[in-house]
Amino acid sequence: MPISTLGLRSRKLRALLSGVGIAIGIASIVAVLGVTRSSESHLLAQLDLLGTNLLTVVNGQDTSGNEAELPASAASMVRLIRYARSVAPTAQITDANVYRNDHVPEGLAGGLAVRGCDDSLLSTLDGSLLAGRFLDGGATNSTVLGYDAATTLGVTNTGPDSQVWLDGRWFTVIGILKPVPLAPEIDRSALVSFAVATRLLGYDGHPSRIYLRADPDHVPEVHQVLAGTANPMNPSTVVVSRPSDALTAQLAVKDASGSLILGLGAIALLVGIIGIANIMIISVLERRTEIGLRRALGATRLHVAAQFLTESLVLSVFGGVAGIAVGIFITGVMARTHGWVVLIPSQALWGCGAVAVLSGAIAGLYPALRAAGIPPTDALRTT
Repeated sequence: MPISTLGLRSRKLRALLSGVGIAIGIASIVAVLGVTRSSESHLLAQLDLLGTNLLTVVNGQDTSGNEAELPASAASMVRLIRYARSVAPTAQITDANVYRNDHVPEGLAGGLAVRGCDDSLLSTLDGSLLAGRFLDGGATNSTVLGYDAATTLGVTNTGPDSQVWLDGRWFTVIGILKPVPLAPEIDRSALVSFAVATRLLGYDGHPSRIYLRADPDHVPEVHQVLAGTANPMNPSTVVVSRPSDALTAQLAVKDASGSLILGLGAIALLVGIIGIANIMIISVLERRTEIGLRRALGATRLHVAAQFLTESLVLSVFGGVAGIAVGIFITGVMARTHGWVVLIPSQALWGCGAVAVLSGAIAGLYPALRAAGIPPTDALRTT
């Protein structure tokens, strides 16, 4: 081994830089696989926690392209579905806006909405409160803010001293919700009771969105009859969706982006192989005298080839080990930042190790054969 690595030890900086390409490629592959597996595990755990049995009914469009209206009886009809566990209607009050105070100019609502709802919303969405309490259906001027709405409005407390300007009136903030991953529209809403929406905001009794929590074993059956039940006269104007499908789609998006980065890692790995091969060829040219001397002293072609092939393997293994270490570090940092459990597939570790060895063999094969083919007389004549 001392003779086999003599060239590397005499040119340490060159050897270090030669292994960087392999290290970058391996680190990219390990990091992508580790981060993808960790985030995927977190998302699947979140789906298990939230449940995949939440369905939503939204008013769609009629044949003229105009927005269709859900019947006022839609929620009560949906509750009659056999496998419906809980149903929560909501209605977006399109002409109402919410502001931090009465000095904010009209129209600068920050994308926030005002929605009417009842006390079934929280349990149907499996939501929870960050502070305060939820609406009780009363007719008082009170509101519960979604997490993003509270953040946008700068509201951190609840109670009589915490008020927002809603449709030209002061409303007391009695509650702030934690994020609701399956209903992001609720996060950006100020919620009021249907009684208040009817009395003060012109609510006409027609819901704009209905949430339904179905029996987990019968979600497809409920999905199939939901549109026709919500609007028997015009089921084609009803849009039925399952919010968990959007979260599941994130896996496909991450897989697609992961594949792109894996491709870039493979390119970096290819560049590393070419770099090592180039360095080894230059090394052969620079060390012709050494090769000739070793041949003159009795070294065979196989010995010379093994020396240069070993140098190439040592370079690639060094780069592979460094890349695996960097990839594990990146995965750990990303997982810690996002609160994920660190998961790195074992196949990624031994697979990348095997790839590093194979890369070294590929990169060093031609230079090793070229070195072995140099006649000792020609090599010594270059001195």
